[in-house]
Amino acid sequence: MKRLQDIINNWKSYCTPANFIGIGSTRKAYRIEEFVIKVHIHPLGYKQSLNELRIYNEIAKRKLHSFFAKVYYVDEQISVQHYYTPLELVNNQTYEIDSTKHQHFIPKNYQKVFNLLDDEFNSFDIRDSSNYGLDEENKLIFIDFGMTKKLYEEEWVPLAEAGILPQIDFDVCLICGEEKELRMYGENDTDKRCVACGKE
Repeated sequence: MKRLQDIINNWKSYCTPANFIGIGSTRKAYRIEEFVIKVHIHPLGYKQSLNELRIYNEIAKRKLHSFFAKVYYVDEQISVQHYYTPLELVNNQTYEIDSTKHQHFIPKNYQKVFNLLDDEFNSFDIRDSSNYGLDEENKLIFIDFGMTKKLYEEEWVPLAEAGILPQIDFDVCLICGEEKELRMYGENDTDKRCVACGKE
């Protein structure tokens, strides 16, 4: 696909403030038409992207890939996936997907796929709304599925406790005055600005 190859070859030129759509603790996301570039801002992000590629390829063999954003490409700097509209925050926060409360979003066989991720791929925190987008039928689709329990416990937690990776704290931003999710680096971090106000 010519367009995809252009994005892979020239990804830095597409990663502009206008295309920015979100940031996690290890990756930063930019949308280019039907694609999303995830830039690895920490080596752990690369491991997550490799996991997503591995999971997607394995899931595709089982004909369950329609539940996941397609992973087109991964290298040490970026991954490229198909773009889906992320779930909106509620009161500026992510939330846990509930199969009863959010039944209108739940696709058929969702629980089967959820159990597969949980049991076979050791996926972490896959009920959190930040891991989902909505497909063309307004049903849930996994867009962030590379964090495993092992990766979280053995690598992410020590890095977060050391203040190298951010943890999320729900508090008032000192600049805009809105109560929202703030990225905090360790217990001594006093910079309570949100992403929109310049803190990454």
